Amino acid sequence: MTRFTIASFNVKNLIGADREYYQFQSYTPEEYAWKSDWTANQIFTLDADIIGFQEIFEEEALRDVMAEADRIGIASNDDVIPSKSKRYHRKAIFRKLNYTPYTDAALAFAPNINDTGEPGRRRPGLAIVSRFGFVGDPEVIQELPEPIEIPFRELTGADAGHFRLSRLSRPILKVRIPVGNKTITVFNCHMKSKLGEFLTPAGAEFAPEADLPNYDAVGRAMGALRAATRRMAEAWVLRREIVAELEAGNPVMAMGDYNDGEHAVSSEIISGETPFRNYSWMLRHDAKDGGDRYSKAENTAITNAVQGMQLTSAENLFVRKSLRDMVWTTAFGGVYESIDQIYLSRHFHPENPTPLGEMEYFSVFNDHLTDGSHPEAPYNKLASDHGQIMAHMKLGD
Repeated sequence: MTRFTIASFNVKNLIGADREYYQFQSYTPEEYAWKSDWTANQIFTLDADIIGFQEIFEEEALRDVMAEADRIGIASNDDVIPSKSKRYHRKAIFRKLNYTPYTDAALAFAPNINDTGEPGRRRPGLAIVSRFGFVGDPEVIQELPEPIEIPFRELTGADAGHFRLSRLSRPILKVRIPVGNKTITVFNCHMKSKLGEFLTPAGAEFAPEADLPNYDAVGRAMGALRAATRRMAEAWVLRREIVAELEAGNPVMAMGDYNDGEHAVSSEIISGETPFRNYSWMLRHDAKDGGDRYSKAENTAITNAVQGMQLTSAENLFVRKSLRDMVWTTAFGGVYESIDQIYLSRHFHPENPTPLGEMEYFSVFNDHLTDGSHPEAPYNKLASDHGQIMAHMKLGD
């Protein structure tokens, strides 16, 4: 039996000091030292075997933070791990206090191909750290070999144009991780944000919708529509990759910042359909009359097919056990919601009669979050604006 933990951590703009990432935004050496220390302490607290990071601008900054987390962890071990010089013993009761350094861990960094390196116009990538290493080379999915053409039709059947996607706004990082005697395919992603996409006319300095004193409600709604369409298209790209792994028989975990709640369309595209309770009452797709329904055998086959391609959020499994929804990973304008998830394939579902493993517990680290109303909020701009989530997993032999 093998136990391990997997976590997702949006660090919020991790980059070195005096490096302008967005327009007029950078960290002074003192601010970077604060942010680095805070981030390292969160990593030390997580102490996860696998961590997916989002909003990493530069690999060097992440490696610095990981090294600082190890320094904190090793110092903690010196204080809490029993030895002959200490009166307490029975080491087993302190098992969870023993921090494991990431000295020998594998790190895969996926830079954003939309990042030109130009100050003020940077674009973040993401990373995965694994204490178990990787099987094969990590894969980065962002520039699509063949652009996706999404056709639309009017309700009359007339052509309504199409949406074309040739590259993702941020990369998707795919790795295979050996855990015990299993190999798990892990995806880390950061879906397109809800910030509106506004088009700057030729020769103009900015998009008209960005001129807030001349507020254009309809134009800004169109910007939100563009962002949502892109987010859903990117979700489909991830879904296609997930399904390919599931069809190959590989267990899957997909984590990251989805920029949408669990029940949003983009999230449901990624996790897959939830099967109907009974397909036998439905008219067949090729029905010739009103009584032409799916058979009981077909109902079972359809249900199994849908469930086999379905992912379930670790948070959802935890909430089912806890009997109340207590989880949130973001706070904005007084609204608290979960937009960070760890999705698990059917291999880890408690209703699977032959599971590879199960989730024992789910942790969320969100005490640092505020919606801007608390006295410490000005300092929290250096901390992450996301809570960290972690699934505690157990694999069978």
